[in-house]
Amino acid sequence: MLFPTLTFGLFFLALYAVAWAVRASNEWRKILLLLASWVFYGAWDWRFVALLIGSAVLNWGIARLIERSAEPGTRRLLIWIGVAANLGILGFFKYFDFFVEQAGVLLAAAGWARDLPLLQIILPVGVSFFTFQGISYVVDVHRGRVRAAGLLDITLLMSFFPHLVAGPIVRASDLLPQFARVPRPDRGMISMALLLIVWGLFKKAVIASELSVGLVDPVFFDPSAHGRIDLIAAAYGYAVQIYCDFSAYSDMAIGIAALLGYRFPHNFNQPYRAASLQDFWRRWHISLSSWLRDYLYIPLGGSRGGALFACRNLLITMLLGGLWHGAKWTFLIWGGLHGLVLSLERLWRDGKPAHWPALPRPIAILLTFHIVTLGWIFFRADTVEQAQTYLSGLARAEALPLTVTPLAVALIGLGLAMHFTPRHMAQGIAMRVRGLPAPAVGLASGILILLIDAMRFEGVAPFIYYQF
Repeated sequence: MLFPTLTFGLFFLALYAVAWAVRASNEWRKILLLLASWVFYGAWDWRFVALLIGSAVLNWGIARLIERSAEPGTRRLLIWIGVAANLGILGFFKYFDFFVEQAGVLLAAAGWARDLPLLQIILPVGVSFFTFQGISYVVDVHRGRVRAAGLLDITLLMSFFPHLVAGPIVRASDLLPQFARVPRPDRGMISMALLLIVWGLFKKAVIASELSVGLVDPVFFDPSAHGRIDLIAAAYGYAVQIYCDFSAYSDMAIGIAALLGYRFPHNFNQPYRAASLQDFWRRWHISLSSWLRDYLYIPLGGSRGGALFACRNLLITMLLGGLWHGAKWTFLIWGGLHGLVLSLERLWRDGKPAHWPALPRPIAILLTFHIVTLGWIFFRADTVEQAQTYLSGLARAEALPLTVTPLAVALIGLGLAMHFTPRHMAQGIAMRVRGLPAPAVGLASGILILLIDAMRFEGVAPFIYYQF
């Protein structure tokens, strides 16, 4: 079930009405939200609702055992079991066939070619998100940051449909306290929620979808058939597409959760305004970057031990972050590129002479943006060979027919303009909207959604991060 569809709209309107009608009982309200979340997830494939439930029960049980155990050795064993079980779920569904294929390649290279069994495993939507959420929950219970929750709360935490399939990765410490009571959103929260939903719907349905269909997909499908101008335009187009696509999902998820009374953390903060790659990761997919920092980079040793150890930990973190996105070498290369540049930034920051001036901020932003855009080429390419063809084509000068259109150029410009719109402007609009009568706000929101629906192009492609 996709957010920007009539099916989801009807589903949410019905849920919204019933959820607030039963607000007298918080337990029944949570049960309703849980059942609705399973319906939302089961609309894709009912078989995997059992996986979602099993994952929640696993983490609930491990957390309860950790909290009840006073023996440090037992607690360490339990946390290792909990993390390993979550990674086992993720590894089986996402990486089993990939590693079997690579084992076959290595055996063939050694002269021991074998037909190894491939299971053709279906990847459950959102498995990377809910397994990472499970890991952070059991680790936080082990660290004493949160108390072990009841079965209903932890199951709802991991199944709550706004963030279930593509984030943000909402931590237990953010959401469990909110589940403890019936929410009471104010008019400002509702106004901002509606604004985020409309804003996200426009970014997804109009900008991201059209850039995908009209420019990015055709050029990346066969880079050798396109000239330099198309390749450059498609690289910029994908940088805008993935931002508009993923930030749109986050905006809509935050807005939908807010309409139900729950606050999610922001997941984007104008990432292309970053003046370094470190700054970029403080602004892009904030819930994932902070997760990698807290549950991988710091446990590896973080910055302790000097610059070289910090660089090693950065490389490991970003390589695994790349692998988290998918079982392809292109994702590993993308993660490795980010890890390498982050390491070079760290070495430069620690080793450059103190009297050397810093790069002017506009130049640093432009340089960072193009490093990120170069990485997006590997991220978007289906194979390493396709990425190599794409990069080599940037140096070609053949006179090939152009795919890029004035509309695509305009959408790239509009997407960047929306990206650079200060957040306080949206907050200011929400503050003005909150003073209007509720029927007027609802009517205006409905009209804007209908206008966006009229402007959007045929069909709605799945969100990019559904595949992760």
